This record gives sequence, C-alpha cells and structure tokens, in this order.
Amino acid sequence: MPAYAVANLTMPPPTKPAACPCGGAAFATCCGPYLAGAAVAPSAELLMRSRYTAYTLGDETYLRATWHPSTLPPGPIVDPDERLQWLGLEVKSALRLRQRKANLPESPDSDTVEFVARYKIAGRAHRLHEVSRFVREDGRWFYLDGSFPE
Repeated sequence: MPAYAVANLTMPPPTKPAACPCGGAAFATCCGPYLAGAAVAPSAELLMRSRYTAYTLGDETYLRATWHPSTLPPGPIVDPDERLQWLGLEVKSALRLRQRKANLPESPDSDTVEFVARYKIAGRAHRLHEVSRFVREDGRWFYLDGSFPE
C-alpha cells in the first residue's frame, strides 16, 4: 500500500460535534441543517442559537450570511488565531414571548433575544451577556445588532 494511502487511513476526516454546542439536541438535528444550508432558522431564537454554534465552530461563512447587510462588519468576524474556547449558552428570554405574556403589540418581522454565552480565553473565564436584535426579510431572519446590559 502506498505511504499516502496509509496516511489517509490514519487521519479521520474532521467531524461535527455529536451534541449541539447551543445546548439543543444532536447537532445533526439541531443547528447542523442551518449551518449546512439545508434549512433556514424559523425564529430569531433558533438563528441566535445557530450563530452561537457557528462561533464555536469558526464558521465565518454562516456568520456573514446571517448578519444583516446594513450592520455587517467589513473585516473578519472570527479570528482563527484567537485561543477561544466556548463553554455554553443560556437563552434568558425572547422578546416576542414576553410581549405575548404581557399582551403588548408585536412585530412579526423583528424580535429580540437575550442570552449569556460563556467562554475562556487563555484559561480565563468570561461571559458575554447580550440582548440581540433580529429582523426578518423575505422569510429569513438576520442578526442586526446587540446591546450589552450591565
């Protein structure tokens, strides 16, 4: 057997995680179809979860495709040289759910999701607490921007 064939047999192809990084079910049935382009996230919360998963996997293409063009940064979103380890995601609330409970008027094409994402950089733990705004255009949700409550 040629040496290159042996090398290929010993190096398994890269795999996607079995469990979804967003905390949902298996990756293949949770965020995987969104990242693969086989499905479109049907809600702002699911888009936010899939974007978190994309960050954990360094999926620049998905992050750019789901960021609204009006607020999309010109440079790279993911720094491949940054030693960042994502630890978990907690969704605090989705605005539309709170509005329904309070009987407030809602817009079907905008939503807000509050979350906390935990990560480590160089061994130090950090938290990103964000209230993200999303907009739906032509049936697709896009990340618009976020604010950072104290």
